[in-house]
Amino acid sequence: MTEPSPDPSVFDSIDPALKVVSTEIDVEAPAEAVFELIADPGRQPEWDGNDNLGSAPEGQRVRGTGGSFVTTLTKGVDRENHIVDFAEGRLIAWKPSEVGGEPFGQKWVWEIEPTGEGACLVRHTYDWTQLRDPQRLSRAQATTVANLLASLKRLKQLAES
Repeated sequence: MTEPSPDPSVFDSIDPALKVVSTEIDVEAPAEAVFELIADPGRQPEWDGNDNLGSAPEGQRVRGTGGSFVTTLTKGVDRENHIVDFAEGRLIAWKPSEVGGEPFGQKWVWEIEPTGEGACLVRHTYDWTQLRDPQRLSRAQATTVANLLASLKRLKQLAES
């Protein structure tokens, strides 16, 4: 006997403040160099603190909103990531989906702010305020500041080396 899926209205009972997780870190590297690590999907598995990304084909460097890139998760599933916000060198945000499908509702945001010569502040946000798929609820709730910070620390180490 299988358990019934939760009703999508379960999302309405969750405090919206709990649906946005964000943290930041100072990086001793130029903002442009940090942005390149994020904007090139082929590099993302190197700093993914969730250990969720397996690979991404070369040549998918993000250049603006409206496009997308594909990554393969460690469990072998492909995800298409739709670019919803972009400012070269400063901001990139995407919403994942099945390849060819509509986004699930989560948004991954990266903001890079120069703080001096060869240094920047990197802010990483996971926003699932638009998520409506009950099957993805537990995974969304399990994404914490610690998960985001793990990615930021790996990104920092890579950018500073």
